[in-house]
Amino acid sequence: MYDYNELSGNCNCPSGSFSYTIKSGDTLYLLAKRYNTTVEAIKKLNPGINPNNLQIGQKICIPGSTTPTPPPPPTRCPSGSFAYTIKSGDTLYLLAIRYNTTVEAIMRLNPGIDPMNLQIGQVICIPSSTPPPTRCPSGTFEYTIKAGDTLFELANRFNTTVQAIMAVNPGIDPNNLRVGQVICIPEVTPPPTRCPSGTFEYTIRAGDTLFELANRFNTTVQAIMAVNPGIDPSNLRVGQVICIPEVTPPPMRCPMGTFEYTIRAGDTLFELAMRFNTTVQAIMAVNPGIDPSNLRVGQVICIPEVTPPPTRCPMGTFEYTIRAGDTLFGLANRFNTTVQAIMAVNPGIDPNNLRVGQIICIPEVTPPPMRCPMGTFEYTIRAGDTLFGLANRFNTTAQAIMAVNPGIDPNNLRVGQIICIPEVTPPPTRCPSGSFEYTVRAGDTLYELAKRFNTTVEAIMSINMGLDPCNLKIGQVICIPKAMPPECDGMYYVVRAGDTLYSIANMFNVSLADLMAANPGVDPNNLRVGQMLCIPKPKC
Repeated sequence: MYDYNELSGNCNCPSGSFSYTIKSGDTLYLLAKRYNTTVEAIKKLNPGINPNNLQIGQKICIPGSTTPTPPPPPTRCPSGSFAYTIKSGDTLYLLAIRYNTTVEAIMRLNPGIDPMNLQIGQVICIPSSTPPPTRCPSGTFEYTIKAGDTLFELANRFNTTVQAIMAVNPGIDPNNLRVGQVICIPEVTPPPTRCPSGTFEYTIRAGDTLFELANRFNTTVQAIMAVNPGIDPSNLRVGQVICIPEVTPPPMRCPMGTFEYTIRAGDTLFELAMRFNTTVQAIMAVNPGIDPSNLRVGQVICIPEVTPPPTRCPMGTFEYTIRAGDTLFGLANRFNTTVQAIMAVNPGIDPNNLRVGQIICIPEVTPPPMRCPMGTFEYTIRAGDTLFGLANRFNTTAQAIMAVNPGIDPNNLRVGQIICIPEVTPPPTRCPSGSFEYTVRAGDTLYELAKRFNTTVEAIMSINMGLDPCNLKIGQVICIPKAMPPECDGMYYVVRAGDTLYSIANMFNVSLADLMAANPGVDPNNLRVGQMLCIPKPKC
């Protein structure tokens, strides 16, 4: 393992990896794609890295060679569509509004796309031969309005003014911004910052304060203000560039038998002693003068190295390292053995005093080979399993399971025990046109299904002849009528979590009365996620 904090200083990366310096826009996901690896592999090489807070200039290790994977060939979109590269904040719903199409039309052009997991840089196809051109004048850039945007907030975010935005968008109505509307934002080029020697430039982000920056970079508010004459600590602006004093800690020389550790947020000596299998007293002994009640983020201390004696487990056992919460009873259940068998191969073990990091031997259990008869499959018993529960899950009966497992004790199923389950092939379901197949799950009722899919109990029963509404079986396949959206002289909107009629009316700048009139029968106190509403055209 390599200490991430140590790597960020000199970046001596292990063999089979290389050093990389974080640039603007980098994410672990994009780096993993570029260098043909995985986010997990990068995180493993850089323990302690925060993937949600990569810093420009931060050095990390990347598995593999320094040659990035060549970019995939450009997406070839069919005639009547164009290629679009996903940007931050994009959703299929917003893209459909922006390019005057529908979510369904975009998904048909992009089979396999996950609308809940669009990746920045991902290329998709959008219906329409040519995207509507936006011509922003020189010195401005395009911006797509999102829910909640106001000109005042945009002016603050991009370090400009409401008047400047309105000047480059003649005719814009600041009180009627529409989600998906594309406007122009003036580009503000801040004057170059020339920070004195011994400092570095930092760009203010939302939520920054001088006090928090001083803590983060191990300096003081006074030192930051001294190298930024005229700075107003009560009025930091997003995008403002300031100078931060560089703090070079004195070199740390830990004695033999210890290693350096950099304090992180939340660390305590007690927690470090538990993590590294030592004691608070031993840590304090190798750090004379340390104040255990005032550990500072970024502070470097020495941790005693603990080398456990080699464990030589006898044949037929394997080594296991005790973790927090482990008990011999829990380990016996997990590894399909007994407490007595574990104690027999660990003479002198105290079952009431297992220590985190302690290495013990666990007997290996090799179950006899299982030969299930034709028409059945093997199943390994898990905690909480019962024959009744398994029969329900696999659409069979407890009697059928017992018939293919002679001698099984239904009242004494053991975790790890392998049994045979009869395979049940349900007859094919052919649902009529205008309906779809649905497999009944635990807790389903016809009333709940009718509400979920915007239909009625009577409609479901009419296309499922002989259906017993009081005896739905888990795994049973039934037909559900497809809900038809209301006729609409406007546009359709699919209800999302948290929506209310009032918030939807505000979003599309229509009155609550007009919205309810366009959706006769809608229950304003019972909007369902996935329900389709008609949004009427706003009245002039």
